[in-house]
Amino acid sequence: MNFLKKKNIFGLKSPYFIAEIGVNHGCSMSLAKKQILLAKKNGAHAVKFQSYKAETIASVHSPSYWDKKFNKTSNQYDLFKKYDKFNFKEYFILSNFCKKNGIDFACTPFDLEAVRFLKPLMKFFKIASADITNVPLLQEVAKTKKPVILSTGASNISEIRNALKILKKNGSKEIIILHCILNYPTSDNNANLNMIKDLKFNFKKHIIGYSDHTLPDKEMLNLTLSFLMGAKVIEKHFTHDKKIKGNDHFHSLDGKDLNNFFNKILKVNKISGLSKKIAIPSEKISRINARRSIVLNIDVKKKEVITNKNITTKRPGTGITADNWNKVLGKRFRRNLKSDHILKWGDITS
Repeated sequence: MNFLKKKNIFGLKSPYFIAEIGVNHGCSMSLAKKQILLAKKNGAHAVKFQSYKAETIASVHSPSYWDKKFNKTSNQYDLFKKYDKFNFKEYFILSNFCKKNGIDFACTPFDLEAVRFLKPLMKFFKIASADITNVPLLQEVAKTKKPVILSTGASNISEIRNALKILKKNGSKEIIILHCILNYPTSDNNANLNMIKDLKFNFKKHIIGYSDHTLPDKEMLNLTLSFLMGAKVIEKHFTHDKKIKGNDHFHSLDGKDLNNFFNKILKVNKISGLSKKIAIPSEKISRINARRSIVLNIDVKKKEVITNKNITTKRPGTGITADNWNKVLGKRFRRNLKSDHILKWGDITS
């Protein structure tokens, strides 16, 4: 993908990281810009917002599906109505702000109008898990001919295949598939990162990634493990302050968390190292001193036959190395030698 060229962090391989601000800006333009700069400063490759109108995304009778311990709003319409104030004007400003500051801009559309006005502002479209069966939206996104990132929370393989079929039939050429669990928050027990492997198996021609809704931990274990399992794109909610009530602040990363994650990736790359098994330069001295040579275990006489009884193997490997054991058996000693002598090729004859 044009926007998904191999990115490097500290000169090492890294996932393409999307910091999803969503509506954590609370409809404040200044706060949205602050969050963009914070994401950029701490290594994100893209920021993503959400564009919806309460009237077009949910009925007034739509019950919540999130944990009300973290977000007490019990009706989807009521929640969306609080944060549906940004329109084309605001996203146009934010898109230009991202361009100016060297970070990709993205915004998930939740209706057809949003698809149309977002098209000139973005390098790619993101489709939310809940819309994987929303045929009109899939078709409209596909018609833009832009790359698509498809989240797969609460779906099965056949539903993913059907969404891909619709997208491709209507013009999509490049589609990234994200493993996702549609729980807010997602418990570690429900993260099911092994599903990344299943997506890689079932959709070999597609880049696979991960959209995470777990509560962030200091070790960044879920995100780091998803990267090790092959996630090339990682999306995670982002905020300037995780203590703020409501929205997605409670399961978001902040700047410190994001920086911590990229430091983990740096360490993972250092530890992972070479992809071919070889003896590396730092092991040179170990190959010599920790390996074994053929060594005499008794005093021997000139012309005595070399047998299993008069030789053994000991460190260091500076003499005839132990892998030549069968080659020396049956040969003879050139001279008298003392026990514990490290045998050299010059010490033996046919």
